[in-house]
Parts: sequence; structure tokens; C-alpha cells
Amino acid sequence: MSIVARLPHYAHLIRVDSLGKQVGTMLLLWPTMWGLWIAAEGSPPLYMVLIFALGSFLMHSAGCVVNDYADREFDGHVERTRDRPLVTGAISVREAFWFGLGLLFLSFLLILPLQNVLVFLIALPALFLAVSYPFTKRFLPVPQAYLGVAFGFGIPMSFAAVQNAVPPMAWLLVVANLFWVISYDTSYAMVDRNDDIKLGRIRTSAITFGRYEVAIVMLCYAVSLSLITVVGLAFGRGWVFIAGMGVAALVAGRVFLLIRTRQRAACWRAFIDNNWVGASVFAGFALDYLVRV
Repeated sequence: MSIVARLPHYAHLIRVDSLGKQVGTMLLLWPTMWGLWIAAEGSPPLYMVLIFALGSFLMHSAGCVVNDYADREFDGHVERTRDRPLVTGAISVREAFWFGLGLLFLSFLLILPLQNVLVFLIALPALFLAVSYPFTKRFLPVPQAYLGVAFGFGIPMSFAAVQNAVPPMAWLLVVANLFWVISYDTSYAMVDRNDDIKLGRIRTSAITFGRYEVAIVMLCYAVSLSLITVVGLAFGRGWVFIAGMGVAALVAGRVFLLIRTRQRAACWRAFIDNNWVGASVFAGFALDYLVRV
């Protein structure tokens, strides 16, 4: 089969075969944009926006490849993932390895134009976390917390790129993002929980939290949104920012209504809706800077 004919399989591997599957890229992008807008006081250079946006896409794509490589023996037993290319054999393990490595190399090349040593130093642990996360599902009771750390490294990188420093409030924003990731990725894990329990070799927060998962998800939302509000106020944000946080809280309320049913489709919808949580927070930051210029 020619390369052109196999492109749909590669698209499936990095989740670009449908727009809905790119929510993972957006969930990585939003906190990075929060940090970039705060660090640049609402006016980040366009080239930085493009670098971090493309970097979010490449890193998420590489993460998908590593994830499918790590889970290739399990995905065939899970309803949602049994048609992935490494399961069906549409793409070989060797091909996936080199493809993932290429994506990581392109991600590295992206930060070179920033000419910033601190960004490079922060990118190294970020790379390690992103590559190692899929394997933590074998032994960590809440691997979503590990993912939360990995998905938050765009924040200090954006501050480093703009200010060549990472203030304490930037790290608090990383913590806020960690709790948000636990919230939405637990909803995601609830989709596959029954299959994961049958396998007995995958650990997720949805399994660990048990019947308290909905309450813990909502508690994590409360902590996350509260910490983001503290960060925004510390950086002098006003009523527009608060309004954005209010919209994010309303979306979180809708997530509660969905996940309390514990139905696969509803939990998947709840996960997807988190894109609007991130977008609402970003809109609050960005518009507040605009109206207060």
C-alpha cells in the first residue's frame, strides 16, 4: 500500500481523522495560552503564539503515538480503541516509533527560534513527562495527576519565552491546571472504566476513586477554578476575567450533569466540553486585557 493510501491511518494515529478528536490538542493549548497572555500582558508576539500553538499540536500528536504504542496490547480489548492502527496492524510498531520520534524532533526544532536557554531547560522535563505518561497507567493509582503535570509545562515555558523567568504565580497556575486535568481526564477514564476493570492491568482515577469519582471531579474543578481566579487577580485582572471564570464554572456544572449518569456517551461528551472550560478562561484573560488597555 502506498504512503498516500496509508495517510488516513497516520491521521487516525494522531487523532486528526476528525475534528472532535483534536480536543486533546486544545486542552494542551489553552493553559499554554493562559500563561502566554499573562506573561505578555495581553500582547504576545504573533510568532510566539504560532510556535506554542504548533508545538501543542505536535506534542499532543507525539503523545498519541507513544500512548498507542504503550497500550497496543490492551486497546484491542477496549470498545473505544479496538480499531486503532497499531491494533489492526495498519501501521507497524517500527513505523510508529520513527513517526513519533519525528514529531518530537519537530517539536524541538520549534523552540530554537526563541533563542532562550530557560525555555530549552524547561522543555527537557516536559518531554520526559509526555513520553513516560502512558506507562504510568501500569502502576500509579491516579496517572491523571502525572498527566496534569505534563500538560502544564507549556505555562512556565511561555513565561520563560516572554520574561526569561518563571514567577511563583506561574507555578500556581500549573497547579491549577493539574487539578483541571484530573477533572477532565477522570471523565475520559469513566468512558473506558468497565473495559479497564476487566483487563485488570490498567489503573485510572475513575477506578481508584470508585463511587466517589463524580464528587472528586467536581472538587477538583472547584480547586482549579479557584486557583486560576487567584492567579488572575494577582496579575490585576478585573470584571471581564471574572465573567470568563463564571462561564467556565457554568460549563463545569454541565459536566456534572453529564458524568453523574455514568453513561459512556455522556462521560465522553463531558470530556469534550472541557474545551469550553479552557476557552472561557482564555477569553476572560484575553478580553480583560483588551478592555483594560
